[in-house]
Amino acid sequence: MPRQIHHPDPQDIHLAQALAALGDSVRLRIVGVLADRREHPREDFELGVGPSTVSHHMKILREAGFTWHRLEGTRCYVSLREEAFQRFPGVLDNVLRVFAAQGTGSRPGRGPAGD
Repeated sequence: MPRQIHHPDPQDIHLAQALAALGDSVRLRIVGVLADRREHPREDFELGVGPSTVSHHMKILREAGFTWHRLEGTRCYVSLREEAFQRFPGVLDNVLRVFAAQGTGSRPGRGPAGD
């Protein structure tokens, strides 16, 4: 049986959990890559931390309802969840705007597979 990834229901996501998830510079850089609202393979995230740390930060963002993870074979693709923008209107948009304005070291991804 293929591995399943749990994504929380939007109504189960609370503001404190969402804000805590955004309170880490590595997670902000992940969200910065995803700001283009495209799907990205894990290789697009050059974060300067080890693979297990990347997995940890990805899990925090997923459990906070910000990201959607799609498995395809042995690869994982990540994108921002549209529900995250709807659940807390303006929060993620403003975080992304401030992040971009500060130029906090986000490195644009290479785009989705096949580009």
